[in-house]
Amino acid sequence: MATAASDGGERAEAQEATAPLGGDLYDPVSGMLAPSGVLTAVVCGDPDAAGRLADRLGGHPAHGGPGDGDDGAAPSALLGGVALDEVALASARTAVLVQDKDPVLLSGTLAELLDVPRSGEVAAEKALEAAQCGDVLEALAQASAADEGDADPMRARITERGRSLSGGQRQRLALARSLVTDPEVLVLDEPTSAVDSHTEARIADGVRRLRTGRTTIVFTSSPLVLDRADRVVFVAEGEAAGVGTHRELLGTDPAYRAVVTRETDGEAAVRRPERSTGSAGHGLKGTVREDIAREDIGRIEEQIEESA
Repeated sequence: MATAASDGGERAEAQEATAPLGGDLYDPVSGMLAPSGVLTAVVCGDPDAAGRLADRLGGHPAHGGPGDGDDGAAPSALLGGVALDEVALASARTAVLVQDKDPVLLSGTLAELLDVPRSGEVAAEKALEAAQCGDVLEALAQASAADEGDADPMRARITERGRSLSGGQRQRLALARSLVTDPEVLVLDEPTSAVDSHTEARIADGVRRLRTGRTTIVFTSSPLVLDRADRVVFVAEGEAAGVGTHRELLGTDPAYRAVVTRETDGEAAVRRPERSTGSAGHGLKGTVREDIAREDIGRIEEQIEESA
């Protein structure tokens, strides 16, 4: 199920935001920055680390991970310089939505599935189109006509957890539900892992078009999705180790290339060294990480000052 930013402990409900939340989304633990209004893809070879990062971005600071404070909780993500755990719960939920890697579909009609809190700017039809749900609608219409004598797919019933649908169909319906909500920030965790490459490319294009002007973060290692992102952040050993376009990182960062192409160590050894690495592992902490810090941290500091 798509889950919005919620309390990871006690949150002061009385703290009402004076204005709608917005701006760049920043994770102080990893140093990852998602600029406002663009599509940012995140590549992380460690699924557990990726899950923790997605949770933090949605206002769910994990316990027991790298970068945790004295109380065992990771520092909160900042949206426009404002810590998500310091604003009213309702405001955080409106601003940031995280779609889980394995979203759950409850039983009910398709219309009920898509009846979620929303901005009103995105019609259900547009969300379904962007998520490439055409074949799902056809299947639901046929099932509805057979069972109820009504071929309207919006009135078709979806069984508990969507068992009557394939994994790819469930995934696309969950994506459509998230797109209908139209939050200021949408975080998607591997939203196309169960679909074929042709459908995946069309979904990436559809999400990009529908989310124009909104902040969208997609955790993925799919080259088809990465190539359509405005900005790609490569997270290694818990830190933002590289930032650029997919093609830039593919050509300059062996560690990134290994993750997105599944390149083996033996295959990598055949390649001519493309850059000096300076440290073990991904080899980018020393120089590139510092460059990221100077540029991205500067943006965040300015936003914190403006929000104070």
